[in-house]
Amino acid sequence: MVRVRFAPSPTGSLHLGSALSAVANRRFADEHGGVFLLRIDDTDAARNVDGGADAIVEDLDWLGVRWDEGPVRQSERFVRHREAAHLIGEPDEDGALRFGHTTLLRPDGSPTYQLASAVDDLDFAITHVIRGSDHLANAELQTELIRALGGEPPEFVHHGLLLGEDGTKLSKRHGASSLADLRDAGIPPEAVRAYLDELGLPRHDVHLDLPRLRRLSTEALAGLSDEELAARVGVPVSVVPVLRGARDLLEAREYAAQVLEPPQVTVDAPETLTRFRELVEGGLDGRAVVRELKAVGGDLKSVRLALTGSERGPELAAVIDALPRDELLRRTLG
Repeated sequence: MVRVRFAPSPTGSLHLGSALSAVANRRFADEHGGVFLLRIDDTDAARNVDGGADAIVEDLDWLGVRWDEGPVRQSERFVRHREAAHLIGEPDEDGALRFGHTTLLRPDGSPTYQLASAVDDLDFAITHVIRGSDHLANAELQTELIRALGGEPPEFVHHGLLLGEDGTKLSKRHGASSLADLRDAGIPPEAVRAYLDELGLPRHDVHLDLPRLRRLSTEALAGLSDEELAARVGVPVSVVPVLRGARDLLEAREYAAQVLEPPQVTVDAPETLTRFRELVEGGLDGRAVVRELKAVGGDLKSVRLALTGSERGPELAAVIDALPRDELLRRTLG
């Protein structure tokens, strides 16, 4: 049976490149009726952060990447790792154990990444290791270690890295480097997952395409039901027409705020506002009101300003439909 593993270090929210590996592993397991193991590679205590493992679990859940086994923490298997190291060699005078030029056990007896990774891949019967090409140099050593322990190494598959638009390592200055960055920017998880699925297993390094990601964000929000969109933005369903067309959840929340909590502004367009109130009292819907105002050369910008406190925002007709008649009249009495 195919068995894959995703093995991030608990250093905080998942880097987009790591998320790409997670999605690729889940897809490979599903395509082959296999098992996906979540392993937390926390052998380097100096790099671990408080809550890092929980952040990974939350990120995967947000992204919709499920796991079949785990999470397994490498740090909880240190006894097994030490036992395996002693099957390969003996510690030196400092207490460290080496395999060629590679340290397997530190002087304090703690296992290194290379040892723990090889032992765990062997013990959990991993058949395929799918990860970024930055791990390419580790494959030969881990293969040798597994064979030294009497096992058969998995097949290693290395995909290209996800880089910034300028070809350098992805970081915050590129607009996003982690799932937390995208979440904070209001990008819905469906858009991130769709983008990573599109990338698949790139043979070469690829540059993050933020415009494409934002297009997918717009599409994902458009595909949500009224109830789901309202829940994600945290507003009543009646406000949803205003949210349609938003490019991300941040923009959707801004649109909602314009309707629900507009700032007070002074508008000097008495003729237009008077005609607006007449149309509203006549029972016309938003599109009809806008059409009638256009027909008489009404100042639509002033109507928007009176209703939302802003000159830009969601479709004016949607704003009109989202507000009760009494509120429309109150805001345009000014």
